Amino acid sequence: MSESLTLSINQKAPYFKLQDVYDREIDLQSYRGKKVLVGFFRHAGCPFCNVRVHRLQRKMEELKSLGLEMIFFFESEKEVLLSKEFHQKISPIPLIADPDKTWYDAYGVESSARKSTISHVTQFFQTVVRAKINGLPVHMMKGKESINTIPAEFLIDEKGEVKHVHYAKDLNDRIHLDVIFQFARTGKVGV
Repeated sequence: MSESLTLSINQKAPYFKLQDVYDREIDLQSYRGKKVLVGFFRHAGCPFCNVRVHRLQRKMEELKSLGLEMIFFFESEKEVLLSKEFHQKISPIPLIADPDKTWYDAYGVESSARKSTISHVTQFFQTVVRAKINGLPVHMMKGKESINTIPAEFLIDEKGEVKHVHYAKDLNDRIHLDVIFQFARTGKVGV
């Protein structure tokens, strides 16, 4: 994947119509009229990602009441995701397995050995402790999962346009919750 491929503000979000791990059809077109957070995570055992998913999951009802939906992608196989109780309970948030990283490429999600290594050296043990305290899965990669995948998050408006792009600088770098709540309330970011 080319690191220069990135999404821009006000462009249409790349369209997808996929089955999630719960066998539901997730059609991005059906989200028109709603604001959406689309998150691209690493593998099912990644503590950085599972801590983030856990935080977002705890805010789901509040965000939904403000008109914001969430869709999560993982680079893991469906069977790997469903092997852990934590990922089974993410529903009703759609959880899409994309082990071939087709949609990671479409959304310009980066692969970086440098960013991954720095994050693992400086933040891994603290993040594992946070994950374990919250009962979140932490395990080695399986199948096509990559240690170099760098998370990304996108805020998409009611018309299907990308309004905020966040390509992580490290494995704990995500859109701040205040920004997500502002977007959920107003449909705007940074105003």
